[in-house]
Amino acid sequence: MSRLSMITRSKAQMVVEELYRDLERRIVASPPGLCPVDMSSSFLKMCHAQTCGKCVPCRIGLGQLGNLLEDVLNGDATLETIDLIERTARVIANSADCAIGYEAAEMVLKGLDGFRNDYEEHILRGRCLCHLEQPVPCVALCPADVDIPGYIALVGAERYADAVKLIRKDNPFPTACALVCEHPCEARCRRNMIDDSVNIRGLKRMAIDYAGYVPNPENAESTGKKIAVIGGGPSGLSAAYYLQLMGHQTTVFEKRKLLGGMLTYGIPSYRLPRKSLEEDIKSILDTGVEVKIEASIGSSDDEISMNQLREEYDAVYISIGAHTDKKIGIENEDANGVISAVEMLRNIGDSEMPDFKDKTVVVIGGGNVAMDVTRSAIRLGAKKVNVVYRRRKVDMTALMDEVEGAIAEGADVLELHSPEYIETDENNNVKALWVSPKMVGLIGKDGRPRPSDSNLDKVRIPCDTVIVAIGQGIETPHFEDAGIPIKKGGIDAAAWSAVENTDGVFAGGDCVTGPATVIRAIAAGKVAAANIDTYLGFDHIISTDVEIPTARLDDRPACGRVNMMERDADDRIKDFDMVELSMSREEAKQEANRCLRCDYFGYGVFKGGRVSQW
Repeated sequence: MSRLSMITRSKAQMVVEELYRDLERRIVASPPGLCPVDMSSSFLKMCHAQTCGKCVPCRIGLGQLGNLLEDVLNGDATLETIDLIERTARVIANSADCAIGYEAAEMVLKGLDGFRNDYEEHILRGRCLCHLEQPVPCVALCPADVDIPGYIALVGAERYADAVKLIRKDNPFPTACALVCEHPCEARCRRNMIDDSVNIRGLKRMAIDYAGYVPNPENAESTGKKIAVIGGGPSGLSAAYYLQLMGHQTTVFEKRKLLGGMLTYGIPSYRLPRKSLEEDIKSILDTGVEVKIEASIGSSDDEISMNQLREEYDAVYISIGAHTDKKIGIENEDANGVISAVEMLRNIGDSEMPDFKDKTVVVIGGGNVAMDVTRSAIRLGAKKVNVVYRRRKVDMTALMDEVEGAIAEGADVLELHSPEYIETDENNNVKALWVSPKMVGLIGKDGRPRPSDSNLDKVRIPCDTVIVAIGQGIETPHFEDAGIPIKKGGIDAAAWSAVENTDGVFAGGDCVTGPATVIRAIAAGKVAAANIDTYLGFDHIISTDVEIPTARLDDRPACGRVNMMERDADDRIKDFDMVELSMSREEAKQEANRCLRCDYFGYGVFKGGRVSQW
């Protein structure tokens, strides 16, 4: 037989490969809210189909394990069946010859550990604990529950102002999120089953760019209640916006010169232009929200005490964010030329631009903040910028678009290198950063390989400036002094935002969860507003009268996704102007038409009326 005939695939093999790709697309598009037992059973059947049949644990064991899971789903099992499932899975995990068998068994064991209650509920009551509160994947994965299919349909109909109006019902920062949101809504888009997810954030950007002025809804009748919001970031301003719409007079106390929190003091203008952010903030303030700038909460004479706020206001919402820098803990990190990313971005937010002209800069970290200071340093004249990260580039927590953007602009990423110490001269000025090469190690609980020692010699990186971007912390001492409970460095608040054992005090956003995304902070403010409203004895509903276009019944052939274009790297590094370009009208219309309208078809049809409210 010739070599050519050996490597030529048959028609059957080609079809099988296509079926694998179809399966991969379905797994990617698997929506949240599925029955975990049913999903485990389906995955187990797929694993059983892959077995070669040579060893008994795979050939027989996986089949028996699958039968036991079917018994649970069909109501033919007892509580003893769960123990039998566990014992069978452990035998397979310990005796199967290859990963097909023992990894399939480990998957079942993970399920027993993670959702045992679901197994018991199926056996005892014949039902699943999970329920599809929101069966539309993009809406379910949006922390703020924005009606995404609705505003996509409005963009497709070129009703841009109505699209913004619909977004604002659940998110008062449509412009900011159109530019910097990490778009978790796209992760499980059912369009993945056909080709690729819909560019949801890009369509939001399109709506913002073409909407023009969009007025706020009318405030409800005044309730006579007063609310204090500590912190003028996305969470605090979101809470203030909705509370004001409900008729509660809200006052925001902001420590810094400008509102916006990390949107102002953490995201450079090339990603989020200041003018665009100001448009969102103005819309919020137009509802009647009062603001006190450079107002610190504390115990000194020139500060406002927490007790004073509790006495003067009917409720208090704490949303101070995470604005303190974290130390890396290496020798000479207090040397001249070592700065924190938080400090640098804060100065840029106040228009106090650092001078990096002709300097060599090293950035330590691998998150979005690290990429922001890297790309900012390039724009501020740095001769060379190196990013040092102790894991691999693919393990970075930064959006890959941001990483690739930094590389395109001239930054070098030195992956698998851990900072050891900073070399200084006789005047304590930075001369170099010494790093230790690492190698990929075992997978940690976060799903990323841990770096381990490579036993290679340390590497010297000459530099003038070291920027530390390894995370942020929360400034809590004065709140703790006022009796606000602190847990693991953050404010101890319940999932529904009430602070434990503190009547009338609520908290949310980064000061509770730790540093998170903008959309999660907005969602926390929205939840807090609803809970404060309930605490005060009201049940206001925020609604909109926007009519959503009727879903189309025509075919939806496979079609490429419209991605956002960017300015040329050689041009954009010269200024802080917006990097990303918007879609054209024709592109937006095509992209909007790729939406499968899950809110009308499939389970989504049970979602209820089209007047959206909460």
